[in-house]
Amino acid sequence: MEGWTLEFVDYLMSMDALTIYGIGFTVLLACGLGVPIPEDITLLLMGYMTYHAMPDGSPRPHASVWLAVTVGMAGVMIGDGFIFYMGHRFGVKLLEKWPFRRMLGGGRLEKARKFINKNGPKVLFSARFMPGVRSVVFFTSATLAIPYRRFLIYDGLAAMLSVPALVVAAWYWGAQFDRVVAKARQAEHGILAIIVIVGLVVLVKHLIEKRKRPDADAAEQADGP
Repeated sequence: MEGWTLEFVDYLMSMDALTIYGIGFTVLLACGLGVPIPEDITLLLMGYMTYHAMPDGSPRPHASVWLAVTVGMAGVMIGDGFIFYMGHRFGVKLLEKWPFRRMLGGGRLEKARKFINKNGPKVLFSARFMPGVRSVVFFTSATLAIPYRRFLIYDGLAAMLSVPALVVAAWYWGAQFDRVVAKARQAEHGILAIIVIVGLVVLVKHLIEKRKRPDADAAEQADGP
């Protein structure tokens, strides 16, 4: 276990579960807003502290793995939903300002809109497993007028997979917490690798179709006369 994690665990050790879940909820909200705090470690610690007894060996007051999962889901979804709302509320205004106007001018905005509309479910679902860019993806998707319902469905589906898995794993295998953390990191890296590979395949396919399109248009013009 990393040094800062050990110190944080020691800090939480004497607290009741409701206080721990409240701290976890606040941290998850911050994660959703793009604060560089490991969301997976936060969820794992909520599960681990649910498993762990008080320093005197007595059961931790109010500890419940399903309450921990519920609070974790709420923190994750509210944090993601807030950054999505900010994209809807302020994203268009930002597009009118430099450097956003330059980056998305010249038809780039419409191309990005078409790409998101076509691949929205994949993008929104995958973003939950991409901590470094998750907030940017959600903000940009909202700016491009992706419906809130679509965001809620696909981000929610991804959260329903990741949040309970992390919390329950840390609670069930609490005695092997270090191994759980290591396995969670390995799984996260594996998911990221799959997302990158799929993204490259989609990009290559798009480039091939783009190259074929002028040839097809030229052939139609040649056949027309």
